[in-house]
Amino acid sequence: MWVASGVIMLCSLLSYVDRQVLAVLSPMILRDTHLSVAAYADAVAAFSVAYTLANPLWGSILDRIGLRTGMLIAVGIWTVASVSHAWVGGLLGFAAARAVLGFGEGATFPGGLRTASDSLPPDRRSRGMAIAYSGSTLGAIVTPVLVTPFALAFGWRFAFLLTGALGALWLLLWSLVARPPWLIPSRRTVRITWPSLREKRFWMLFFGMGLGGAHLGTVLTLSPLYLNRVLGMSQAELGRILWAPTLGWGIGYYFWGWIADRTVGANQRPVGLYSLLAVLSLPLALVTYTDSRFLVLALFFWGMFVAVGFITLSLHVAAHAYPQDQTGMVAGIGSGAWGAVLAAVLPVYGYWFDQKWYAQSWSSMVLLPLAGYGLWLLISRNPSSR
Repeated sequence: MWVASGVIMLCSLLSYVDRQVLAVLSPMILRDTHLSVAAYADAVAAFSVAYTLANPLWGSILDRIGLRTGMLIAVGIWTVASVSHAWVGGLLGFAAARAVLGFGEGATFPGGLRTASDSLPPDRRSRGMAIAYSGSTLGAIVTPVLVTPFALAFGWRFAFLLTGALGALWLLLWSLVARPPWLIPSRRTVRITWPSLREKRFWMLFFGMGLGGAHLGTVLTLSPLYLNRVLGMSQAELGRILWAPTLGWGIGYYFWGWIADRTVGANQRPVGLYSLLAVLSLPLALVTYTDSRFLVLALFFWGMFVAVGFITLSLHVAAHAYPQDQTGMVAGIGSGAWGAVLAAVLPVYGYWFDQKWYAQSWSSMVLLPLAGYGLWLLISRNPSSR
């Protein structure tokens, strides 16, 4: 019963390899193309904007046309977009490539939640979701190890050609596996459904995952530049160490998925667990208070671990609040919210990094999950009222 979630795990792994190549190689790429950190952040924000819009769209499309066809189309689009990075060199080129990549990757998390719903009983779906989503962690872990040696040997453009080849291999695997007995499609929606902004359950998911899980995106995008520019780590050193913080991400999916299945159930307002996550998000503000590489990496690890707690818990609650045939849309709302927050904050942090305002950047990041927690607490006072 876990085979389909395992293959989607490889899909989410691929998606994060494709999106993290730019971040991992950012010191080399910015040096070669003479882009500023602000321009780099703008290109990443273009991804986030497209990703935000594409997630609910893909979620609804997958609910309507099914996983098999939908994922083949989506991964085909983002594989072409990933390869196109090898032929660009300026802000507009990178922004366009990132936007198309973000559009295609908008299907990843709706596909993961829909797969767990289609292949697992209710009491195992959060763990199935954890398996499907944990590929993103593995992707972030293997990307520096995989692409850095190739980039140092053949140039950073070659790394994007490598990711295109991996995408083609996954498309072949999915075409073989996305069928019974590994995947038993559930009932499709009779038409494409759209989320309603008038519902409490929409905004509970939006703030819980979008703001609560923001650390995952900010740490992924900015940690290589911080380690390079402030702590003096070379591109080769980054390739050997950037896997360490992302372990918090992977461990978090399994840990918080287990916690949600065992303790939350169908509870629409797990205040205690959200409150705990809000408190646990605070240590990231301490990044600039130490010059120890080990401690900084540990804080990045912790920030990702806690962010995944917000993401997993928010999706668990929302999956019980919406009908099963809308699970793709649920994941689309959550991932879209996450992308929207990053699209708003990353250009600001990019400018601050250019100004070397590192303390202001890391300390202000803890306000994002605190704001998400406060808004979720306010909106969820009567969760049964949609």
